[in-house]
Amino acid sequence: MDTEDVRLLLDAVASGTVRPDDALARLAAGPLGDGGGWTDLGYARVDTHRGLRTGDPEVVYAAGKTPVQTVGIVAELRRTSGPTRPTLVTRADAATVTALRAGWPGEVTTSAEAPAGASGEASAAPPTVTGPPTAAGHAAAAAHATPAGHTAATATATGHATGVGHAVSADHAAGMPRGASTVVIGALPPARGRVVVVCAGTSDAPIAAEAALTARASGAGVETIMDVGVAGLHRVLAVRDRLAGADCLVVVAGMEGALPSVIGGLVSTPVVAVPTSVGYGASFGGLTALLGMLTSCAPGVVVCNIDNGFGAGIFAARVARRSTAEIRADARQP
Repeated sequence: MDTEDVRLLLDAVASGTVRPDDALARLAAGPLGDGGGWTDLGYARVDTHRGLRTGDPEVVYAAGKTPVQTVGIVAELRRTSGPTRPTLVTRADAATVTALRAGWPGEVTTSAEAPAGASGEASAAPPTVTGPPTAAGHAAAAAHATPAGHTAATATATGHATGVGHAVSADHAAGMPRGASTVVIGALPPARGRVVVVCAGTSDAPIAAEAALTARASGAGVETIMDVGVAGLHRVLAVRDRLAGADCLVVVAGMEGALPSVIGGLVSTPVVAVPTSVGYGASFGGLTALLGMLTSCAPGVVVCNIDNGFGAGIFAARVARRSTAEIRADARQP
């Protein structure tokens, strides 16, 4: 349950279609330490009230978890959130992606499903959720994992795509485990606001794709602009209007990490900078880019951790959603 679900429930009580006692039963567990709001799976305590507190449900960090564990956590999140909100899994390896596809066939979107170098608006929502797999299905998915293809984005003749990910080898980004993907299970929510993810180089694409799909799954409209690094400033200037029109920018760069400073000096849009671990020896696995972004002389630039596309995507989506909500509130004023 998230804040929108609570609003709809209160509207239903006000209209008389839901009895107050029934509404009370749905809210009784409570999100703030009264013994409810989470489910104990033995290996994980799943936070089922995070969406209510923050607007974003719990996300599964798959690195270090087995496919069976990840599928079990996802099943509980799908059960408690219902079909109106997708479930997000980050840093999922190939076996985990295969297990998720087996558990929710036709309902999985990954960050590696759009052509490299493409840019465009986020794709239409995948098929409506029909329900989680059985417990036996969880084990079968992990034990009999076989690669499966699923295309959710199609390139056009102009190089644009309807998706938000990029099919670039994940091990180009040193901080991203080999073959790791961001995965969304369930229908994408309606887009509110506009996030533009700006990727300095194609080698940074796995982190940019993580940010883009995270923001889209978190309810923001997303556009991705690829390969506009500072070695060719004319490429950045050519997209300035698109940058200025966004509610929030996620700027992903490795090497010396200069691109966020350049963009921060061109537009007034809030910038979330993401340093990547891409670069030669003295880039120190992204530390050089991180320090360069932290010491940016351009105001309005905030910085995430190295290779943390997920954190940037969540932040940018919240900015975009809040911007849209404020515009709607202003429109309702007499």
